[in-house]
Amino acid sequence: MATTAALAEPGAVPPAAPRRVRRGRPAGRREKPNWLAGVLATVWLVIVAVPLYYLVSASLRTRQDYLSTSPLTPTGEPTGENYSTVLSGGFAQYLLNNMIVTVATVAIVVAVTVPAAYTVARNAGRTVQRIFSVMLIGLAIPAQATIIPVYLLITQMRLYDTLLAIILPTAAFALPVALLVMTNSLRDIPSELYEAQTLDGAGPLAVLRHLVLPLAKPAITTVAVFTALNAWNGFLFPLVLTQSRDTRVLTLGLWDFQGQFGTNVPGLLAAVTLSVVPIFVLYLVGRRYLLSGLTAGFGK
Repeated sequence: MATTAALAEPGAVPPAAPRRVRRGRPAGRREKPNWLAGVLATVWLVIVAVPLYYLVSASLRTRQDYLSTSPLTPTGEPTGENYSTVLSGGFAQYLLNNMIVTVATVAIVVAVTVPAAYTVARNAGRTVQRIFSVMLIGLAIPAQATIIPVYLLITQMRLYDTLLAIILPTAAFALPVALLVMTNSLRDIPSELYEAQTLDGAGPLAVLRHLVLPLAKPAITTVAVFTALNAWNGFLFPLVLTQSRDTRVLTLGLWDFQGQFGTNVPGLLAAVTLSVVPIFVLYLVGRRYLLSGLTAGFGK
């Protein structure tokens, strides 16, 4: 009341409003540049860029030019002869086989891990969690240690020298890490959203379709990209489980440039350059989802 009366008196000065304290860097002060980070980033850029430059530069040279000059020096007359040689050979068949193996492997892994991860994330039962732990043991088992049993299984199933012989074991060894990434992502979804779907009368399949799939896009993209990388660059299973030229993939097709007395290095590097382009495009498409998919579930 006294304060109100004082303000009511003529000539009284109202009290000043409290000033907000602005936190942060002082005005007119600039942050110091991080020279160490800049130097390290430049060094890393050079380490990555030099092999790529070598790859492309050497693929645009003739064999004589490659042997007589250094590929690091700029080429005066680039040629597409090596790319013509690659495309006129069996590269198209190898590329098609690689695409079939990669797409089929990714489809199997995603189709299995999404419902399996949904079951693990929403079921705290002891049996389900034990099965999940057993599946994660696959992370510690290298493919080289199981190649003989895998070979025997494939031959007994009469799948030897087929693309399915490459697809099935590649997908099997990709399942543990894919299941781990997908489960951690689905555990990030708030329980209230699941409960809201249940109260609306949605069944498990409806919840999986309308809630899980839209919110799990980063994890699905991460699983798809890394599974595609492993399938695209796979060498052990195609080497052991296939034999004919019709089932040869890119990693084995590169042997065509190795002769008895030498190797056509520019032609080999041209084939490598062409084989890198599809998977590089896939990475560019899904790169913005990779970080969020890999770090899902680890911030709790």
